[in-house]
Amino acid sequence: MLTLYRPGTGWMHRAPAGPKAFVLLVLVLAVSLLPSTYLAAGIAATVTVLGYLVTGLGLRELGRQIVSVRWVIVITLGAQLLFLQTEPAIANTSRVLAAILLAAMLVLTARVADLLDAFERGLQPFARFGVDPARVALVLAVAITTVPVLIRLASGVREAQKARGAGGGLRAFVIPFLVVSLKHADDLGEALTARGVA
Repeated sequence: MLTLYRPGTGWMHRAPAGPKAFVLLVLVLAVSLLPSTYLAAGIAATVTVLGYLVTGLGLRELGRQIVSVRWVIVITLGAQLLFLQTEPAIANTSRVLAAILLAAMLVLTARVADLLDAFERGLQPFARFGVDPARVALVLAVAITTVPVLIRLASGVREAQKARGAGGGLRAFVIPFLVVSLKHADDLGEALTARGVA
């Protein structure tokens, strides 16, 4: 399975996957519940920047993550500006961006195998209600890693187009991106089938 994990020795990398996932989930929920004001946008941005600094990932990694989701920013802000005033549009986009960047911290500092183990342990109490912890943990891990992987695939398509001197039109991007996305989905489906999940 593709992952965005970046090896490191900081405390965030050494922290157990379960508590780390819980803390980041709380942060994402807190940012998501902020009001639609410029102050809230500033708070969301500050929390995100501090998160990357405190965890040792750094501003360079934060910049890389922002660049990788630039189209999400453009589309989200553009759609918001069509229906809302400037302040709530900017605030909402800032909250969405902060939530994505904070969630990315989890996949940057935890291996997928560690996430699977943490989710499976956390779901064990629900086994008495007929829940299969291993299967649900796998679905959660796949869900967490899919969006960053698709973003990376999109960046790869753009870089390949630039290297070949291809035009930057939307149609020229969408078709190759769909091809690599479907290829990734096929590979993932085969891997799940081989493990007896699908």
